[in-house]
Amino acid sequence: MSEIADTPRDGASLHAPLARLLRPLVRLLVARGITFPALTDLLRELYVNVAEYDFALAGKEQTDSRVSLLTGIHRKEVRRLRGAGAPVSAVPAVVSRTSRIIARWTADPAFTDSQGHPLPLPRIAEGSSPSFEALVAGITRDLRPRAVLDEWLDRGLAFTDDQDRIVLAEAAYVPRGDDAEGSQLYYFGRNLHDHIAASTANILGEAPRFLERAVHYDGLSAELAARLEARSRELAMKVLTQANREAHAACKTDPGGEHRWNFGLYVYAEGDRPAPSAQPADRR
Repeated sequence: MSEIADTPRDGASLHAPLARLLRPLVRLLVARGITFPALTDLLRELYVNVAEYDFALAGKEQTDSRVSLLTGIHRKEVRRLRGAGAPVSAVPAVVSRTSRIIARWTADPAFTDSQGHPLPLPRIAEGSSPSFEALVAGITRDLRPRAVLDEWLDRGLAFTDDQDRIVLAEAAYVPRGDDAEGSQLYYFGRNLHDHIAASTANILGEAPRFLERAVHYDGLSAELAARLEARSRELAMKVLTQANREAHAACKTDPGGEHRWNFGLYVYAEGDRPAPSAQPADRR
C-alpha cells in the first residue's frame, strides 16, 4: 500500500511524475486531434488564471507584473488573458437527471431491499407502494415519468421483468447511448480534477490532508491481474453503494450550503513493458 512521501520544493523533482501523469492525457489529445499549439493556448490561459486567483496576496492588488513573474508569460499576454476565467465543465442535463434518479433508486430505503439492492418497481404506484413514477417524481417534475422510462428502456438502463416491473440494469452505472461521450467526458474532468486536487493539496501541505491510497502489485500473470481486477470491481461497487446510501440519508436533514464532496474509486491493470535490463519486479 502506498504512502505519499514528502516532496522537495524544487520544480525539477516534478518532471518524472508529471511525464508519467501526462502520458495518457497526451495519448487522448493526440487521438482526438488536439494539437500541441492548441494545448499551449489552453495552458497559457490556465497559468494566468491560476496565478491571478490562487496566488493573490492578501490585501494587495494582483498586478500584471506579478502574474508575469509567476508564470513566465509576457505582460502583454497576461493583460490580454486576465479576467477570461478558467474553462469550466457544466453538468449535462441528462447526466444530472439520470445520476440523481439512479442514486435515489440505489440508496433510498423505500426503493431498495434489505440488502440494499434496487427493487424492481411497478410503473405506477398502488397506494403508498414504491413505483417508478414516484421515483422519478421525487427528483424532477419537468419530465413525465413515462418519458424517462421510454428513454431508459431505449438506452438499456432499465428493462421489464415477467411481472412488468421496471428493473435497473447494470448498464445504468455506465454512460451509454448518444450522450455517452458527453457523460464520460464530464466525469473524466470532474473525477480526475478531484483526484489530482487531493494529491496536490497533500504535497503542498495544505489542510486537511486528504485520503489518497492505492494497493498495487507488479510482476503478475495476465490471469491473476484479470482476477484481481474483477474482484476489486466487486469490492468497489459495494463500498460506493454503501457510501451513496449513507450520503443520501444524511442529505435529508442537511440545511445545504456551498460545499461538495466526492468519494471515488478506480481500478486499473495493464501489461508492463520493462526495459531489457530490468530485473524481476518486486511483487509487494
